[in-house]
Amino acid sequence: MKYVVQLNDERKAVTLAAEGVSYEDARPLQAELSDIEGSPIRMLKIGTRVYRVVVQRRQGRGRYTLWIDGYRFEAEALDERTRAIRDLSAASAGPVGPAPVRAPMPGLIVRVNVKVGDTVQAGQGIVVMEAMKMENELRATAAGIVRSVDVAPGTAVEKGALLVALE
Repeated sequence: MKYVVQLNDERKAVTLAAEGVSYEDARPLQAELSDIEGSPIRMLKIGTRVYRVVVQRRQGRGRYTLWIDGYRFEAEALDERTRAIRDLSAASAGPVGPAPVRAPMPGLIVRVNVKVGDTVQAGQGIVVMEAMKMENELRATAAGIVRSVDVAPGTAVEKGALLVALE
């Protein structure tokens, strides 16, 4: 089965078949996903490489937030047919402009990489927070200007707390 996977603003083709997983029509590699009991962390082995992955389902079909080895990605995985229909109908058009950076889970702010007035690019690291004994870099989903920074290093935050507002 062929999927179109969008990570942040970049689309790639991923094919799942009996001989393995292939990325952008490259040679198939064996892949294995396993849960770590009592933890939201999963181990993903692709070929000989192993990744720690935390997956959070988001609203909407095929949408997820992924933390892979401490890096955060906004992902959407749809089969080819659904992706084509969505593109043709423009159903995927959401609000235009940057979204505020919010805490995806309770944690402790380790570092703030921006200040009010800074210009940020899509995918740029904004805040680093520690959660579940892992540092997670939270990134801007779109380019914008920092309107406010609502946290400082050492601040404990709850899930959904506003960290940085962008305009």
